[in-house]
Amino acid sequence: MLSFTVRMQFDEADHAAIAEMLRALTLASRAEPGCANYVTTFVEGDPTTVVIFEQYVDQAALDTHSNSAHFRQYAAEGFYKRMRTQQIERLEAVV
Repeated sequence: MLSFTVRMQFDEADHAAIAEMLRALTLASRAEPGCANYVTTFVEGDPTTVVIFEQYVDQAALDTHSNSAHFRQYAAEGFYKRMRTQQIERLEAVV
């Protein structure tokens, strides 16, 4: 299982547009084969910071996600262009 978080910051003026792109990306990503978990959140009290928690059954599933039309539309060609910062943390399961 591959697990990681993606933390991004945006301008507060972009909040509504980012939220809409995240909703669309989340719904499409959750429907992908091999996507075990996909949760998008704004940090409570901070409308400029997004944290996404993602889990995929294997590298092939992550590659499918990264190469999907919806990822390209909503992330690469969407909110990535408005992103001020990004931090990715790969996670290692305890069990």
